[in-house]
Amino acid sequence: MSGRDGAQADEAGAEFGGYQPPASEQDDDIQHSLFGEILDWMLAPLLLLWPMSIAITYLVAKTIANQPFDHALEDSVTVLAQQVREVDGKLVKRLPGSARDILRADDVDSVYFQIADADGGYVDGDRDLPQPQEDDDIRAGAVRFRNDNMHGTPVRVAYSYIELDERGLPEAGMALVQVAETLEKRGKLANAIIKGVILPQFIVLPIVLALVWFALARGLSPLAQLQERIRARGSDDLSPIDSKQVPEEISPLVRSLNEMLARLSLSIEMQKRFIADAAHQMKTPLAGMRMQSELALRQTDSGEIHRSLEQLAKSSEAATRLVNQLLALARAENQPQAGTAYVPIALAELARSGVQDWVPSSFSQRIDLGFEPPAEQIDIAGNPTMLREMLSNLIDNALRYTPAGGSVTVRVRGDAEHAILEVEDTGPGIPATERARVFERFYRILGSNVEGSGLGLAIVREIAQQHGAEVDVYSNPRSHQAKMPGCLFRLSFPRLAPAPAEENEPDYYG
Repeated sequence: MSGRDGAQADEAGAEFGGYQPPASEQDDDIQHSLFGEILDWMLAPLLLLWPMSIAITYLVAKTIANQPFDHALEDSVTVLAQQVREVDGKLVKRLPGSARDILRADDVDSVYFQIADADGGYVDGDRDLPQPQEDDDIRAGAVRFRNDNMHGTPVRVAYSYIELDERGLPEAGMALVQVAETLEKRGKLANAIIKGVILPQFIVLPIVLALVWFALARGLSPLAQLQERIRARGSDDLSPIDSKQVPEEISPLVRSLNEMLARLSLSIEMQKRFIADAAHQMKTPLAGMRMQSELALRQTDSGEIHRSLEQLAKSSEAATRLVNQLLALARAENQPQAGTAYVPIALAELARSGVQDWVPSSFSQRIDLGFEPPAEQIDIAGNPTMLREMLSNLIDNALRYTPAGGSVTVRVRGDAEHAILEVEDTGPGIPATERARVFERFYRILGSNVEGSGLGLAIVREIAQQHGAEVDVYSNPRSHQAKMPGCLFRLSFPRLAPAPAEENEPDYYG
């Protein structure tokens, strides 16, 4: 299915509800606000902690409110204990009026007291005040506290025991003195503390939110300024962005943008040069075809017309080859990142198939084209189509420069880490001073009378680099002619470790 047909199918599916992207993909497509995300991460904990702080403040306020009232109850119990007397060997039944006034000076209905003898009998005070449920560890003189109920009302009770035998009484035992107070005043004080703490927070919180909003807007303003500077640039301005004008945290982003701009600038420059070189190279065959066609139109002799048409066919063939190589080079340069779509390849099978494609051409040129396989299977990771294109250009280049009666050999071998592909010929060779430049686009060695576009070796280098291979050029060590030193192209690929026989995947070689 073509790209256009696929797009029409997708549109039709969307129209009739046949395809909907998954929810995860839809969520990924939603654009998130950096400002909103930072605001959420700052305000969400604040809004969650605020009720917790209110609860903690309330508990602390109750504790603070209890302390002075507990101290007052403790003092009251101490004063009351000091007022307990014995008259004729018995505890008094009534307190002096001054002591009673001290106990109930604040509120008669909120303070209760009671005095009980060693047997728990009522002596004075409020008869209904419950007595404590004590354990065996009862110490005289110590003031203790408990929470209890008086007529259904919660009260806070302070109580203490008095040693009776120390006051001259004949029988040993301990009298009980206790003072109780309702919790109403404590609640009022706690509420007053809460109001004094919480109410200012209702004023401070909006101010804090406004300050956070302002601080975020202020902190993210360099991004907006950077955006405006980028928008103000011309469409052809790929100069680096000055990283000194942005905060330190944004500098890595600016450096990445500058690196991308540098790569984009280099890519555009390469495309411009490629288009200019391609246009220049296309002029020659197109001009030749036009001249030959005009010459054929002026001829009247059938033999001359035939020769002009033959030249026209040769020029057309040269132009077709140039266009194909331009397309191959553009395709090689625009391949996805190396390794993203590579499969295991048996290098010997790929080379054997490539040699077979060029056998008819070698016969017509009377050149011995041979192949030397390795003793073992050698695998590499790569793109089969691109590797076939690379090998085809190497063989074509060798056949073009090898004279009739010569030989071209394709060889595959390997060592522990590398898979090696070699193409050697018995042609005129490449001088050592020219070997670094023969891989440049459209570069031709001066004095060469062989037709060509100067793109074949550029395609070889581009594909080799994408596969992590190193390309070296040597003289043919098997050539013994001084005038024909030959040439040896050696490509060293990273070798794949052999897999167990039962796990081997099928080989791909085009």
